[in-house]
Amino acid sequence: VQLQASGGGLVQAGGSLRLSCVISERTASNFVVGWFRQASGNDREFVAALRQGGYTYYSDSVKGRFTISRDKAKNTAYLQMDSLKPEDTANYYCAGGGVILSAIRTPTGYRYWGQGTQVTVSS
Repeated sequence: VQLQASGGGLVQAGGSLRLSCVISERTASNFVVGWFRQASGNDREFVAALRQGGYTYYSDSVKGRFTISRDKAKNTAYLQMDSLKPEDTANYYCAGGGVILSAIRTPTGYRYWGQGTQVTVSS
């Protein structure tokens, strides 16, 4: 399985971006899709995840501003990012796999990773 992330860019604070993650093939029903981000000098951190049944998970820092979704017909996952802040600036990665619930917020829980897409939010 290959993942291809896109949609990053430069946006002013308060603006919006939508990231896309194309998944190369149809996946099992228990395939979890997640988004992580990594700012310069920092560890990769959890942003959001979506699992079977439509259950969603968000970090506290993005809850209420970001929305994760998935279009299975298009084999594509999305991260809608609204009310962006300068501290959201990072390289964003999509990830996937048969992730167990206890590891859904952990990078090591995901088997497949896309390349990053840079999001820069100016103040």
